Amino acid sequence: MAITCDVAVLGGGTGGYIAAIRAAQLGKEVVIIEQDKLGGTCLHRGCIPSKALLRSAELYAQMKESASYGIETSGLTLVFPKVQERKQAIVEQLHKGVQYLMKKNKITVIQGKGRVIGPSIFSPKSGAVAVELSDGEMETVVPANLIIATGSRPRILPGLTPDGQYLLSSDEALLLEELPKSMIIVGGGVIGVEWASLLHDFGVEITVVEAADQLLPAEDEEVARELQKQLQKRGITVLTGVKVLSDTYSVSEGQVHISALQGDRTIELSGDKLLISIGRQANVENIGLENTDIALDHGFIRVNEHMQTTEPHIYAIGDCIGGLQLAHAASHEGLVAAHHIADEVAHYDENQVPRCVYSRPEVASVGLTEKDARAKGHQVKIGKAPFSVIGKALVHGEKEGFVKIVTDAQSNDILGVQMIGNQVTELINQAALATLLDATPWELGQAVIAHPSLSEIIGEAALAVDGQNINF
Repeated sequence: MAITCDVAVLGGGTGGYIAAIRAAQLGKEVVIIEQDKLGGTCLHRGCIPSKALLRSAELYAQMKESASYGIETSGLTLVFPKVQERKQAIVEQLHKGVQYLMKKNKITVIQGKGRVIGPSIFSPKSGAVAVELSDGEMETVVPANLIIATGSRPRILPGLTPDGQYLLSSDEALLLEELPKSMIIVGGGVIGVEWASLLHDFGVEITVVEAADQLLPAEDEEVARELQKQLQKRGITVLTGVKVLSDTYSVSEGQVHISALQGDRTIELSGDKLLISIGRQANVENIGLENTDIALDHGFIRVNEHMQTTEPHIYAIGDCIGGLQLAHAASHEGLVAAHHIADEVAHYDENQVPRCVYSRPEVASVGLTEKDARAKGHQVKIGKAPFSVIGKALVHGEKEGFVKIVTDAQSNDILGVQMIGNQVTELINQAALATLLDATPWELGQAVIAHPSLSEIIGEAALAVDGQNINF
């Protein structure tokens, strides 16, 4: 017998389970269908495990530099298997938390592979889900509304399929049992930069190869230049404007070899391992979309501002719809979908979503970059403040970097904020709140900010928009 419900969620990642929780809180009967583990990529193969590794790498690097703080150490040893154990313990604790939340909110969880089916004996319209259970049996879920949250997977280059030994995606990199001596990282976006930072801090020789003219191609040019400068200062090789020739990949004597093209010049690269980090691809295949009238746009599910697909009773959220492929973006999209199903209004504006890179130094931004603002026709005013004038930054021993505020010169609206430096992935939330509340730089500058604190740099950058900065 088919299972009927108000809302079914296909995919139990961050966006999916949060949409399920909110729908349940709004009085809906909810079923969530997940083929693997609740929590999805973010919890098991992305945000959480990678940040756990980054924290261990950061602490290891700080301990090696402890003499500059007046603390001399000896016998410092990295035990990488214990780093991996700590990472996995965090993941398992959070996984149990998600399972508890499903029970708390009385959400039915079905573990199996789901496919959307068209009109059938179960329903006169598409949107029911046929689920193949682990024992081979079939179950059918018939919801009034369906939310597709199938996420994404690492994108690969043709001819460079990860083998888990020499050729890795971020999925395989998270499972490393021992550290290589050297690694080539193809792709200088968020994932590539984070892996470059953490592996270098663990003592791995790193070469980053990026096809665009800068690291983090979607981010501010000044930020990208500062990031490259700081990574190179640490000893990481960064090659931009370089295209890897995938058909030249080979393995010999325990080393990977590949050629790359920089203008008319061919570069030969070698390392113990090769990591492909060129973005993520939506999981839209083999989920039954062909049985519906759902439209795709460049490989992503097309949705409107309410997260509805071209079949209004079917919604889609998260990485499978493109846009900002971030866990917190997926979560908010899930809230929007759940509220719309319940005939309530929720707001989502991509320009108010923070973007973060958890490397060393960290990078964070919200809204438009200066280049994008000018391209959209804005006349801009810029306020910029360096961390080197902030007392807390000097206390932390992390004085590099800056905060940049991009403002419309006519309306005085904040168009975007970009940051690079220590703990900016925390500071960016202050800027995100300012954009949500439509604050002006003057209002940001009038806020009384605790001293000493890193947050003081926000006020300094805001005051600098109109040349009223105090400390530099």
